[in-house]
Amino acid sequence: MSFAGKVILITGASSGIGAATAKHLASLGATLALAGRNLDNLKQVASDCSTKSIPLLLTGELTNEKDTKAILDKTIEHFGQLDVLVNNAGVLESGSIENTNLEQYDRMMNTNVRSLYHLTMLAVPHLIKTQGNIVNVSSVNGTRAFPGVLAYCMSKAAVDQFTRCVALELAAKQVRVNCVNPGVTVTNLHKRGGMNMEQYEAFIKRSQETHALGRPGRPEEVAQTIVFLASNDASYITGATVPVDGGRHAMCPR
Repeated sequence: MSFAGKVILITGASSGIGAATAKHLASLGATLALAGRNLDNLKQVASDCSTKSIPLLLTGELTNEKDTKAILDKTIEHFGQLDVLVNNAGVLESGSIENTNLEQYDRMMNTNVRSLYHLTMLAVPHLIKTQGNIVNVSSVNGTRAFPGVLAYCMSKAAVDQFTRCVALELAAKQVRVNCVNPGVTVTNLHKRGGMNMEQYEAFIKRSQETHALGRPGRPEEVAQTIVFLASNDASYITGATVPVDGGRHAMCPR
């Protein structure tokens, strides 16, 4: 695969899956715009990217409409085009129907769905020009139900449906839209979602039982699938939700 001459915007690029995706794409010659909330982390990711062109670093809060528009506008102003949008930014919070209040629900949906919708809407005219593509980062929680993370599950199910609908709407214009559905992946997502270290270690250990392959995933494994879907090797794939979850989506309790 080669991404020489391709401009790729990645949100949530300062850590985890986004950072791993940036590094992998850089090794394949991509020109990168990296968006995130932590500039120091973005600088570190950029320094780890082996690419001829210096990544454009963009900070902002995607739930802020002005920030979202600025991220897209600065990418186009700087590079003059957009070939791939990787919607990776997202948050996780715990809560059930009994204790997830509307403020928490809105926070989850605004970050995981509304901001993704807005950035995609702004990017589409540019992707049509380049016949580019979109890769969304969803979750196994979008395809399977889990207790205790209600709003998160709902938000990721919305991302899956968004992927399919937009894929059909843009297919005639040769813009592909796909998403990946990771299982438990070793990133900071769960700790930022409220788990303390003891809870997180127990959660990771339990992943040996909840994933068919007997372990959690690595960010690089998800990144490799994102990069494949963004590449010409996936030229006949659109509207797909691809599990990258060690078989978790196929499992049922007995």
